[in-house]
Amino acid sequence: MKDHFSLDQFVHYLREHSRFYNEHLKHLPSQGISLNDIPVINGRDYWAGSHDLAHWPVLTAPVDNALVFKTGGSTSEGKLAVYTRHEWQSMVTTFGESLSSLLSDGDRVANLFFAGDLCASFLFMHDSLAQTSVSISEFPFTGSIDFQELTSAIGEHRINVLAGVPAQLLKFAAYLIQHQRVLSEVDTLLYAGESVFADQLERLARVFPNARIGSIGYASVDAGLMAGSDRDCALGEHRVFDQQTLLEIIDEHSGEIINECNRVGMLLVTHLGRRLMPLLRYPVGDRACWIEPIATPRRKLALRGRSVHSQRVRVGVMSLFTDEIQHIVQRVTQSDQWQLRIERAGYKDRLSVNWVPASGAQTISRLNLSLREALLAHYPAIDSINLDGQLDFQVVPCAATDLPLHRRSGKQLRVLDLRVYAPLPGRKP
Repeated sequence: MKDHFSLDQFVHYLREHSRFYNEHLKHLPSQGISLNDIPVINGRDYWAGSHDLAHWPVLTAPVDNALVFKTGGSTSEGKLAVYTRHEWQSMVTTFGESLSSLLSDGDRVANLFFAGDLCASFLFMHDSLAQTSVSISEFPFTGSIDFQELTSAIGEHRINVLAGVPAQLLKFAAYLIQHQRVLSEVDTLLYAGESVFADQLERLARVFPNARIGSIGYASVDAGLMAGSDRDCALGEHRVFDQQTLLEIIDEHSGEIINECNRVGMLLVTHLGRRLMPLLRYPVGDRACWIEPIATPRRKLALRGRSVHSQRVRVGVMSLFTDEIQHIVQRVTQSDQWQLRIERAGYKDRLSVNWVPASGAQTISRLNLSLREALLAHYPAIDSINLDGQLDFQVVPCAATDLPLHRRSGKQLRVLDLRVYAPLPGRKP
């Protein structure tokens, strides 16, 4: 089987085998198509019916020889994502080759990503580590490892690399601070799944004073493989996989393709080798900007927070879906005016659901409490992250004028990510 189509071949294949894409692409000519001719995927339309894999119109074939995962792991209802075994193997091989630049012969790697309940991160990292070109040893603990046991194992087995989601690494750092432990033998911390911020670097450095801290790469359950990381990448920076993935940055309002450096826009991904659950100009939910000029091999980009049109918002180990939140807000308050706001508050994220009561609404405080309870019932992980001291969750009634609109289009912004993603001047991982 040919691993990768040309764009024309990919479009032809999707028209023949996917009911969703047949409708989505029906206005295009049969050949001579450029990416800019293809409309951007609407996430709500794409995921409609995805709970029923036997009838989901996006898929190009029955799910008979595949791996099935869920976005958000065990922290929400999530959405299912599927890969053929060949697609999965191709993806972990590419990612493993990229990992080789971050590791050295003799490294002993603790895999602290999460497993179970259709979560992909642990399996993805385990399979990718098996494809590196350097000689390493993996310790597949998973994210459920007891921190006392982990601390002992690091010393006993001379583990020098920790790989996991930032929330778990920070939780381990808090444990070490509490028990007045410093692990000088750990020389590398590799993270994925969320961004790391400047104040978090300082906390990690307190207990891992000799550790280089960097992203292990850029991927997600639904969007798959997107970019790798090198030792020269600052926080949030990644390098594209030229042969496997087409990444675009577009203006969030006009759809204009952005090629110049340092201009932030919405990130799209196209996978010419992913056929069962195809992605063609799919918004991954992140904002980004190019760091290097066009035509640079493995061109570097920098992530700059969640898109205002994001369908999924990642906070720590938890995924929240804007369509689910909208349904809950409307059901409980009968209001369609709301916004998800993410900020940094000390060492933690502050997650606020701001909503506008209907004109003349009575008992706003009761509605606000009901909305908070409904959101916590749907996303029980919020409570556990709160208890870990990594999240401040708020539900806030407000005036319509308190909800910022898109400065050019005047449209309601569902997601407002106010965290600072740019690295501090002169700071490298």
